[in-house]
Amino acid sequence: MALFDKYSGSRPRMSRHGCSCGVHTSQAEHEAALPTGDAAVRRIVEASMMRAVFPREAERRAFLRSVGAATAAAAISQFLPTRFVAEAFANAGKPEKTDLKVGFIPITCATPIIMAKPMGFYEKQGLNVDVVKTAGWAVIRDKTLNKEYDAAHMLAPMPIAISLGLGSAAVPFAVPAIENVNGQAICLAMKHRDNRDPKNWKGMKFAIPFDYSNHNYLLRYYLAEHGIDPDADVQLRSVPPPDMVANLRADNIDGFLAPDNVVQRAVYDGVGFIHILSKEIWDGHPCCAFSIAQDTIEQMPNTTAALLRAIMEATAHASKPENRKDIAAAIAPANYLNQPQTVIEQVLTGTYADGLGGVKKDPKRVAFDPFPYESFAVWTMTQMKRWGQIKGDVDYKAVAQQVYRATDAAKLMKQAGLTPPETTTKTFVVMGKTFDPAKPKEYIDSFKIKRAG
Repeated sequence: MALFDKYSGSRPRMSRHGCSCGVHTSQAEHEAALPTGDAAVRRIVEASMMRAVFPREAERRAFLRSVGAATAAAAISQFLPTRFVAEAFANAGKPEKTDLKVGFIPITCATPIIMAKPMGFYEKQGLNVDVVKTAGWAVIRDKTLNKEYDAAHMLAPMPIAISLGLGSAAVPFAVPAIENVNGQAICLAMKHRDNRDPKNWKGMKFAIPFDYSNHNYLLRYYLAEHGIDPDADVQLRSVPPPDMVANLRADNIDGFLAPDNVVQRAVYDGVGFIHILSKEIWDGHPCCAFSIAQDTIEQMPNTTAALLRAIMEATAHASKPENRKDIAAAIAPANYLNQPQTVIEQVLTGTYADGLGGVKKDPKRVAFDPFPYESFAVWTMTQMKRWGQIKGDVDYKAVAQQVYRATDAAKLMKQAGLTPPETTTKTFVVMGKTFDPAKPKEYIDSFKIKRAG
């Protein structure tokens, strides 16, 4: 039986294995294996959550086909902690608040959040969402903390930093969905077209969007692997993405690691070229996230459910290559990205000019995968620790589980009689070095260039 068959609203059916789920030899054995007490209540609530988020069976099945049962199970259960929604989903699930403000930075990383407005995904869920273009990441953070925004597009490390009290007061935040993976690049000024060896970059000035960003950590990683100390040998400056091309044109910086629409605009304007895509550093890395304060989830669980529904459906729509040109047309206008449509198309379709006279094709230049792997959070914290942003000891696993809500996925699958996939955490390779999320200290110790261990 598929993982979410029990959520479909259809009657249990006997299988050739002898029980309604198809795992046990008899229905009696099946019933004996069912959880009891608190576990039984939790399972009922989990099932209710799935039905509440997708009340129409056709939509529910379409979503599951689009993203897969394991991803759906984890995303739904982690985004809506059962202890906060049991009572809320006992009623009709009417949103506590329908007029919402969601802040975003005008970059393609925010595609699902932005497109959900002009393409009707919010409206479909009964929400009137004002997606608010915002000048910079510190403003996004502060407006969300001050409750001027109900939720926000954030850099994936930002909710970790906010939860840990790095750069702001410590406030528990959650990452219910990753907005995009890959989709960044190192862009260099045209004067450096013959200076492609990073070992020769001492003295250069680079822009990053924010201190607590994977742009910062990936650029530092790339430089350090080539023997360049990012704190001693080059200058790193935090520059809002919309201002990066102008700074490159004015020769204030030599390059930047930034979202692909910023990079592609530099190419379009003839002031920069693509040195390397971020996926060539770490293929599958997270960049941005849909983030919401924990107390907002508690206070508005039904509204949170409706937002999740819109974001997840938009993400599933954006993940299909055949939809990318229509999406580019929807998000290019001035009130959203304010970029030529051809720039956005080159980013989303993966057929793009590299600024050196070539046209390249990479359909995975940017991808949209909503699942917040805990190992993403652990890697991010190793880099925060490596470069001295985190002082003292840190419980990597506990923080990852608190912020990146993926801990219950394995339990849910086991309850359904299935073998859990490697979804909540996984190893991956960054510039040839394998990262094991179970060994963060060993990973940090392995680097020659670092501020702390």
